[in-house]
Amino acid sequence: MLREVESWLSTRSWSVTDRPLHGLMAAKRATGSTVSVVLPALNEEETVGEIVSVIRHDLMQQVPLVDEIVVVDSGSTDRTSAVAAAAGARVVHRDDILPRIPAVPGKGEVLWRSLLVTSGDIVCFVDADLKEFSSDFVSGIVGPLLTDPGVDLVKAMYDRPMAGGGGQGGRVTELMARPLLNMHWPQLAGFVQPLGGEYAARRSLLEQLPFPVGYGVELGMLVDALHLVGLDALAQVDVGVRKHRHQDGQALGRMAAAIYRTAQLRLARGHLIRPSLTQFERDRDGFRPRTYSVDTEERPPMAEISEYRRRKAA
Repeated sequence: MLREVESWLSTRSWSVTDRPLHGLMAAKRATGSTVSVVLPALNEEETVGEIVSVIRHDLMQQVPLVDEIVVVDSGSTDRTSAVAAAAGARVVHRDDILPRIPAVPGKGEVLWRSLLVTSGDIVCFVDADLKEFSSDFVSGIVGPLLTDPGVDLVKAMYDRPMAGGGGQGGRVTELMARPLLNMHWPQLAGFVQPLGGEYAARRSLLEQLPFPVGYGVELGMLVDALHLVGLDALAQVDVGVRKHRHQDGQALGRMAAAIYRTAQLRLARGHLIRPSLTQFERDRDGFRPRTYSVDTEERPPMAEISEYRRRKAA
């Protein structure tokens, strides 16, 4: 590991207990900062309501740390929107945001569009499939942004137990993202959960970053932020344990392909020869190939979008 990374781990890796809520509230009042929490959601009726309720109770009613909770629904066919609204979130549908640009499927697409429907100086992203959710996930990663003006982006780090307690999750992290980062961007080797969906950043940074539309968004954002603001402006906070729905191996394969493509583009700014992935499924006649396209689109920095510029000027 680079000495720079060893030093970073000692100065930019914290625990949620390092910053009590009363200290965060004092920093929030002193800086006048506002905080938005965004939950990208697709068919998460079983978990999204509890997450919203916990954030509202702990960080809006008990202490006013969070100013708004926005759930961006990317086309759910279940009761995700109704459940989120009943729990107290403002629900916005992906296709209603920036309608002049047709939406494409993908998590990164939703996160990018969320910048147009939130107002916080600090934007905190939280996946909507978390179970046994704790508001530490939000306060932990927002904390350094409130208390340290030199920090621009904070990732959550945590244990990821598999269902039933056997082994650890984060298989795409260990098999794809961590090797890529260690080999090509060794300054980022200290991040425990580089692909984690829980992170917070200053709006002033997010609006300057391109957003891969799919699963490559977390890796792309980390790499681009490193080049834009430097390692010392990035940090991570230990928030304990993350429990969520785990995907099957084939879904993880598609995720890995999108992440590799994101890395490849940043390494060469070239074009994939074959932006697709073929996997195999067994049926009664044997193994049948199925080919999926790999995300090849990225959204430009939001600061380049005319609607966003007009909103900021208003």
